[in-house]
Amino acid sequence: MVEDDKIIAFVAIVMGGAIAIVAIVFGSLKSTFVARARETTKREIGAYVAEGSLDPDKAVALLNAGRAKAHDTDDADDT
Repeated sequence: MVEDDKIIAFVAIVMGGAIAIVAIVFGSLKSTFVARARETTKREIGAYVAEGSLDPDKAVALLNAGRAKAHDTDDADDT
């Protein structure tokens, strides 16, 4: 009976650790893909501005679309 309790506790700890590791890995992958997509969007919008087919003011509005208001002042020099 005591051995069964130890095995159950061990399995619970191992499974909890495995779930935590998987969550960390997938969270890192998600943030990497989001950052890569954001950078690609910035490059594409910059190319449209450079060729003259997009107004710079509209480009700034596109880049800031979807951002929370609190981040607009913090990331103003990103673009």
